Amino acid sequence: MGQAPVKSKYDPHTLFHPLYNSQPGNEFRAASGTPGAAYWQNRADYKIDVTLDENKKMLNGTVEITYKNNSPEELRHLWLQLDQNSFNTASKGGKTTPITGGRFGNVDFNGGNTLSEVSVQQGKGKWQAARYIVDDTRLQIRLDHPVLPKGDVIKVKIGFSYTIPDYGSDRTGILDTKNGTIFEVAQWYPRMYVYDDIEGWNVMPYLGAGEFYLEYGDFEYAVTVPWDHIVAGSGELINPAEVLTREQIDRLAKASKSDATVFIRTAEEVKDPASRPKQSGMLTWKFRCKEARDIAWATSKAFIWDAAKMNIAGDRTALAQSVYPEESAGDNAWGRSTEYVKGSIEFYSQYVMPYTYPVATNVAGLVGGMEYPGIVFCNYSAKTDRLWGVTDHEFGHNWFPMIVGSNERKYAWMDEGLNTFINFLATENFNNGEYRNGRFDDLHRLAPSIFRDYADPIMTIPDVIQTNNLGWEAYYKPAIGLKMLREIVLGKDRFDYAFREYTRRWAFKHPTPYDFFRSMEDASGEKLGWFWKGWFFENYKLDQGVKEVSYIEQDPEKGSVITIENYEQWAMPVTIEIEESDGKKTRVNLPVEVWQRGNRWSFKAGTRLPLKSVTVDPDKQLPDVDPRNNTWKPLKYAAPTAN
Repeated sequence: MGQAPVKSKYDPHTLFHPLYNSQPGNEFRAASGTPGAAYWQNRADYKIDVTLDENKKMLNGTVEITYKNNSPEELRHLWLQLDQNSFNTASKGGKTTPITGGRFGNVDFNGGNTLSEVSVQQGKGKWQAARYIVDDTRLQIRLDHPVLPKGDVIKVKIGFSYTIPDYGSDRTGILDTKNGTIFEVAQWYPRMYVYDDIEGWNVMPYLGAGEFYLEYGDFEYAVTVPWDHIVAGSGELINPAEVLTREQIDRLAKASKSDATVFIRTAEEVKDPASRPKQSGMLTWKFRCKEARDIAWATSKAFIWDAAKMNIAGDRTALAQSVYPEESAGDNAWGRSTEYVKGSIEFYSQYVMPYTYPVATNVAGLVGGMEYPGIVFCNYSAKTDRLWGVTDHEFGHNWFPMIVGSNERKYAWMDEGLNTFINFLATENFNNGEYRNGRFDDLHRLAPSIFRDYADPIMTIPDVIQTNNLGWEAYYKPAIGLKMLREIVLGKDRFDYAFREYTRRWAFKHPTPYDFFRSMEDASGEKLGWFWKGWFFENYKLDQGVKEVSYIEQDPEKGSVITIENYEQWAMPVTIEIEESDGKKTRVNLPVEVWQRGNRWSFKAGTRLPLKSVTVDPDKQLPDVDPRNNTWKPLKYAAPTAN
């Protein structure tokens, strides 16, 4: 089939550059992609007490942070995050919100932290008032005595309060329901910035699109709310006898042994005061969350509550649970939420590594979808496949970035993209593919979306990515890239082994993109600089096609010679399907190395009959921008006319 000549834009010297991704490793981060022999990271443990004023929509509390400096440098100042200061029109987040608003914007809201105390304690000394400044979402404490390297500890105590925004960048917010208000509370306490071996203090402001980069530690926190509320929080409830009825405690025990969902508090009991252990005043709920980088919680008197057992690894189990208002109940909606939590976490535990928290809670509320260790917020109106999708995605984040602690504020793809990729596999697995839709099966159809004219490279800071591009550049394009890496470049076995190795190596640590790239190469045994360069750092397009077909010595019985061509700057391995005139089909698989010396490659095929067609990428597994040149067919001559 004739095609207009296309001039190739491909240059193998650019794609296969020998110095790409070849910086030497060091004692902190090895060239193999593992943490180096001298790798270090600092630690922050938290004790928090907070009280909700439901009528004023206000939080008041104190946080005590025990911060350990494991770095080889002394620290003469500390940096902490005050994310709530972004929810203010005078903040950088407010000033960079378009006049039309948006998912991450807050318009006409005078929010932010009020600090009543900032003090420090060093060594065996007394608590001392600290010298500090507040700059937008950053708090700097200027120390009289430095925190010494390699293990010195400082304690920081901060009193804080703020008004909860009705809508806080789709991460925290308030929803009124017929049986009560739902408060989803996140980014709610002052917390440490990360000090690492890459940038020192990572002090990028919080603007909304860029998420979080946080130190690991243990959390103990107490949440005081009105007596009729149910609180769900990160980690494990450690005072159930004080905040639950005897019947609810018994139901939780039953749920912890049941693969089927068990109600802890039914819809009918929501309006029954007897479903609470007291009928006036306030109750304090206490939680513990170990080896976590953050915590969040939600509270409401409107919550229906159900739970079930999750099978994590061997004999180890954990508790899946959901809290939601009456409006969200139903077998096609949140009535299946706990089933979805269980299905998602059991799959991730098997595919990546075992889930590390004792409880996993799905909260129905205003927030469309947001993740925190052991708890996620999903929209109360989500149903069927939409609820499965958001539940699976948000709980997947308990691995990336909650277990593997990448810098989300700079590299959104390291959590969103890796997680979206696993969502493909989890959805195919759940309930025999109940919600599988095949959207990402035909990459020819998706190529125009992937290679949009104004697309940003994947390796772009989230707050720099154009708003309309964030879904593709942070989520779908990196996920599709990993899908191709698994199914076409490495194969499932080598990819899965390397992916698990990366997770094992960097669990509860802070990997960079290069750590991921190097670890995948080391464990899979494949140098992939060409792949990372073209797909992650650049917007190189892919267009591979059949250039020409001929027969050896003009005789179909002696076989054929097929020439393929690469027209754009990216390249991939090639699958060619050859169909002979009798309908017999054979396939030839060529590695990406055929493109190392140029834009054309010819090979012999052991065919014995005239060819009916030759097709590059017959299964449409690659995002080829011009599939018109993918198939060759012989010219057909018109039958001679009668004289």
